[in-house]
Amino acid sequence: MSSTSIAGTTSVRANTERSSLGWPLRAFLYWLPVALAITVVSGLVYVAVQQDLRQGANDPQIQMAEDAATQLEKGEAAQTAAGSKQVDMARSLAPFLIIYDDAGRVLASAAQLNGQTPTLPAGVLQAAKQSGENRITWQPQADARTAAVVIPFGGSHPGFVLAGRSLREVEKRESKLTLSVGGAWVVALLGSLVAWALALAVADRMASARKN
Repeated sequence: MSSTSIAGTTSVRANTERSSLGWPLRAFLYWLPVALAITVVSGLVYVAVQQDLRQGANDPQIQMAEDAATQLEKGEAAQTAAGSKQVDMARSLAPFLIIYDDAGRVLASAAQLNGQTPTLPAGVLQAAKQSGENRITWQPQADARTAAVVIPFGGSHPGFVLAGRSLREVEKRESKLTLSVGGAWVVALLGSLVAWALALAVADRMASARKN
């Protein structure tokens, strides 16, 4: 068999295989790697921005906790450091301080929830003592999510400072981010699928025209 005949047979076989699949299915198969890439990029963008929003929610509390710890080490009274203004954790966006002694007992608090200072989860203060700082999302009840920073302090009466602030506005921004990234992801998927399908349809027509 001549090389021309072999090439012709191969070409016919390839065209037959492509025809048997149909361009919609082939477009979908070719599009899958693109869809995967779009999904990965969208996920990375979401995680990066979400983490930036969440970490940024700690910024005022870090300074507040460090400044209060410094003053407490110098002998300032716990009630003076915490302040007299009471913050409702479920309703207010204002930052607050809670001062604990070395055993974890509340010495002074500017935070109130249902009329009292809520109890920290076990291990939070110990983790702060071991690492020098502990940044947590504290949720004592469903409508009170707080970005909290805990710092230990020394001096003659050692203990811990917790600085906290509501995450309500940050979580609103996270919800908007989810909608934005999710919408862009869907549009990118549909747009790329249509583009692949059209490109493949045009390619098939051109191939058919050359064959005829």
